[in-house]
Amino acid sequence: MSDPDTGKSRTREAWDRSAEGWHRHAPQLRAWLHPATQAMLDMAGVAAGQRVLDVAAGAGDQTLDIAARVGSAGHVLATDLSPAILALAQGNARHAGLAQVSTRVADAQDLGVEPAGFDAVVCRLGLMLFPDPALALREMHRALRPGGGICTMVFGRPERNSCITTIMGTSLEHAGLPPRDPAQAGGLLSLGRPGLLDEMFRAAGFRDVATTLVDAPFRWGRTRDYVDFLRASASPVQQLLGGLDDAARQRAWSDIETRLMRFEGREGFVGPNELALTAARR
Repeated sequence: MSDPDTGKSRTREAWDRSAEGWHRHAPQLRAWLHPATQAMLDMAGVAAGQRVLDVAAGAGDQTLDIAARVGSAGHVLATDLSPAILALAQGNARHAGLAQVSTRVADAQDLGVEPAGFDAVVCRLGLMLFPDPALALREMHRALRPGGGICTMVFGRPERNSCITTIMGTSLEHAGLPPRDPAQAGGLLSLGRPGLLDEMFRAAGFRDVATTLVDAPFRWGRTRDYVDFLRASASPVQQLLGGLDDAARQRAWSDIETRLMRFEGREGFVGPNELALTAARR
């Protein structure tokens, strides 16, 4: 039986290593996720003067958008398991002059925040990676005031995310591991089954639950550019390939690039991707 604390430490270390890669590719990530992020904030009801909890905030691109919405009279608490990536979020907020942003290193499944202390909660591309997303949702419910809004963003249906299935399938093959069920807990596509998120939100105590599916293709100049981003930032892939020697790891990345070339055309690399936005109220 695996030790949860050991697993948490490994995850933290992996995201610490990926932090600089996320930061370096911030403009491309923002171009990809900005429309869906604005929809997420709308669906959570983020508005001026509010206290907002940003769970698994990463390098904080969406944190800056939240801070702009709540204004100087509001407050944003950005949490993440990785101190290194959270330090980037704090630095970005400081550089932007957003004093209403604070950060806290915290496990999403044990946030350690006061009950009913926030008007809104958001979680962008984090919930599907948690070992126990149901527990994390209960923590978010506890943190939200009665009537407050929440919206999470995860990857949608596996069949609509062929870019991700290609990357993960190739990585598992080179790591000498069998194919995984996309629904396996902690995987990138683990919450993509239609209806699953709504069930989990209701079980956590939320009401007025609704999930919206959004097409959000990855658009990069070339396949090679996208793979460079993965090599620097994609912690789940890095963890799979981390046990290989340098030569085997290079072969794996070359194979990933070759298989992803089918998504490159006249408009450059366009990787199919679907996001699921689930909104609710406490």
